[in-house]
This record gives sequence, structure tokens and C-alpha cells, in this order.
Amino acid sequence: MRRAWTRELLGWFAALGVSIAVAGQVAASARSELLFRDGDSLIVAMFARSALAGGPLDWAMSSVLFLPESGVFAGVDALLPLDLDGLLAVNAVVNLLALYGVIRLTAGRRHEGSAPVAWSLVALCAFGVLAATETSASRDALELASLQLTTTYYSSTVVALIAVIGLMRRALDRPGPVCVVAVAPIAAVATLTNPLFAVWATVPLTVLLAIGFFRSRARGRMLLLLAVLVGGTALGFLARIPFSAWIANTGAGYAQPELWMQSIGYYGGLLGDRLSTPLGLLGALVTAALIVLAAFRTARASTDAERFVAAAGWMLPLLVTLGAIALGTHAARYLQPIAFAPLLALVAAPRALRLPERPARQAAAVASIVLLVAGGLSIPRLAAAAQAPDPDLTCVTDWVNASGRTGAGQFWSVRLPKAHLDDPAQLVQVDNRLNAYAWLVNRTDFAVGEVSFLVEDAQSVQWELPTPAVPESVVPCGRYRILDYGSTTLPLGPPHS
Repeated sequence: MRRAWTRELLGWFAALGVSIAVAGQVAASARSELLFRDGDSLIVAMFARSALAGGPLDWAMSSVLFLPESGVFAGVDALLPLDLDGLLAVNAVVNLLALYGVIRLTAGRRHEGSAPVAWSLVALCAFGVLAATETSASRDALELASLQLTTTYYSSTVVALIAVIGLMRRALDRPGPVCVVAVAPIAAVATLTNPLFAVWATVPLTVLLAIGFFRSRARGRMLLLLAVLVGGTALGFLARIPFSAWIANTGAGYAQPELWMQSIGYYGGLLGDRLSTPLGLLGALVTAALIVLAAFRTARASTDAERFVAAAGWMLPLLVTLGAIALGTHAARYLQPIAFAPLLALVAAPRALRLPERPARQAAAVASIVLLVAGGLSIPRLAAAAQAPDPDLTCVTDWVNASGRTGAGQFWSVRLPKAHLDDPAQLVQVDNRLNAYAWLVNRTDFAVGEVSFLVEDAQSVQWELPTPAVPESVVPCGRYRILDYGSTTLPLGPPHS
């Protein structure tokens, strides 16, 4: 028992080292734009801080509620005296540790001849390699692994999906009610916060369990797992009803089956862009190798549990991709299972290498220490990325904080300054006609009714103000400009999403 706990603890320490190293690498690349400055990526931080402040909450969310993500961010914020970028950096490490945890769950219980901790670390390292090959600043690039480091792009959904697979694997490995019952609350919470869980997990795993029902001797357990998964997902959809006032978009409009041809062209173009760089090609080859390994493991599996996990490694990317095309979607983030599902090939059958026990333990301890040290050496790199000066942003936030007044800006232009203000309500989110834009924002901001300055940058659409007005002064702040109307106020139009 003591050896088992030591082994698990070494695994977590090594995973921490890998997580810090990967986060440091991604944060040091152009991908840091998604970690620290992307308009979408700031919603969790803004919501969590609003909730911690104890003010009124009337949020306009997308179809995703970000509840687990916000809980994690709020916990980190409450524990650590860091600024916003520092908290986002720590959150990236926490997300990767959570990924390791569910991969370890999926690797199964340790028994004679298995090495689930070692193979879970190998899987996390493989994921880190994929993330390290992703260096674009674009949220629409086919660079899917690094999205797990953000607070916004479905990190909790990824963790929930792999956790469900892990629980099902353990339920198939050894009969018992605990793992079976645990599937339901995870599916319910995952669906409550993000209905995409039903597309990524419930539908593909239903297919896998249905196939297993006809091929396996454990038909009763397969059927029970299927019922619990579908039941938990249904409960999650029901639980969304009380949050309907916060859901500005149910997501139904994202499905446009008639655009499936355009969807093929869109994703094909993203794939071409990914393969056009050496790092992108390397990432694609690693992914392809893992998918092939998953198919091989499926064919050679010796138990239902191994077969289920291995099959998920190649069937989830296939079914999710086909589903995304069939629904006519145009967003790279919907294909995230391509990045994380193939990792399951490495833990489907985590067999130990045939080495003498003592040298094997020593090698594992040395490897864990090396990975932890590598992570420690990456802390300054991650900290430097989180503390990188942004004089343009500082110029805007200092001016707005000192003004004591309320201004406005368009979504992509105003999100970053708004998130960094002492009082985010000082910047109201509007469209180019000064109508309140109720999207990923607290609608209580709109109660001010009027503003006296506008913040703009190159992403801002030309203003069409409801009343003619000329700014008394224009404050240059690098890539931003502040149009200060002084004593003149501009009325806000009706809110829309």
C-alpha cells in the first residue's frame, strides 16, 4: 500500500513538472494571445471575479455556462495574490493537471504487470508535444491541444469526457456500483455547463456501448452504463432550464446541415494550413500515429475494458469530425477530441516493461524528479510571459480608472481593458451604433444608460453614433484610442445579443 501511494505521488509530482513546462512553452509563443488577451478567453475571469465581488449577477452567456471553469478560477483567485495574467497562467497548469488526473483514472487500477502511472505520464507528455507544436495566435487555427490551457475553450468538458470513459473502463474491469453511479453526476454537470458534452461524449459513447452490447459478455453492465450516461445527460439538459435567462444563445443556430460542403472546405483549409509548417506536420504525424495505435489496440485488446478505451481513441475523433461536418459547423474548437481522444491509446493497455523491480522503481523515481525539475526551470518562463508589459493596455486602464466616468467599446476591442479595470463596469460593451451588446457580459453594466468616452482599436467597426457628437480630445494609447466626449454624454441603445 505504501509503495502504491508513493508511486501515485511521484506521478502527480512529475505531472506537475510536465504541466508547468508545457504551459511555459505555450505562453512563450504567439499562442499566449489566447491565454491572456483573447476576448473570448476572458469570460471566465470576468464572471468569477464578478461573483466573488458579491454584486448583482445578470449575465448573458453563450450556450456554455462555464460553471466548473469559473469555480476553479475563483478558487485560484481566492488562494493566490496574483494579477489577472498570473491567475490565467496558474489556471493553465491546473487544467493540465486535471487532464493528467482523468487520464490516470482511465488507465485503470494497477495490477501485476501493469504500469498505469507511467503510461499516464507518457500520455500527458504526448499531449504536451502536441501543444508545443501549436504557435499560432488564431483561435480558429486547427491547433486544438493548447486550447486545454485556456479557461474558456471547454477545458472542463474535455476533463468530464475522459473521466466518464475512465469510470466506464473501471466499471467494466471490476463489477461494482460506485463507478457506474458516478457517471451520472459527471454527465449531468458537464451537460449543464456545456451541451457540447452530448455531442462529444454521449452520442459517440452510446455508439461504442451499443456495439459492445452485441459483442461483449458483459451485456448487462454495457446496458446499465448506457442508461446512466443518457440519463445523466438528460438531467443536465433539464438543469439548464433555471439558467435560461443567462443563456443568450442555445446553440441550435450553430447547426446548419445545408452547409456541410462549406464545412468540408473550411476544415480542409485549416488542415492544409496546419500541414504547411514543420511543427504542424509533426503534430499531425503524432496524432495520426496515436490513432493508428488506438485502432491496433482495439484489434488486440484482451478485455472489454481495454477494447472500449482503445476504440474511443479512434472512434471519437472520427464520429465528432463527421458530426461537425454533417451539422455544417465552422469552428475549429468543435474538433478538440482529435487532440485528446487519441491519447487513450497509450493507457488502454498500460503494460509494464519487463525490468527487474528495483531498477524499475529507481528509474521511475529519477524520471519523476527530472520532470519536476524541468517544470521548476520553466516557472520563470511562464512568469515572464504572464508579466510581459503591455503599455498600451496600461495606458487605457490608468486613464479610465482615473477618469471616474463610464465609457464604452466594441466586443473585441474592449474586453481586455474591461477585464483589467479596477471596476469593469466602467467600460460598457456595445456595438458600433452604441446599442448595448449583451454577449458574455453582466447586463447590469447597461443600467448606466449613457457614456462619455469610447475606446477603439483596429478591430473596431466604424462608429455610427445615435446623436452627432465630436470628441473634445483623443487620447492615443498605442494600438488603442480613447475618444473623450467630456461633458457630452452618448445614450446607449437597446441591448441585443
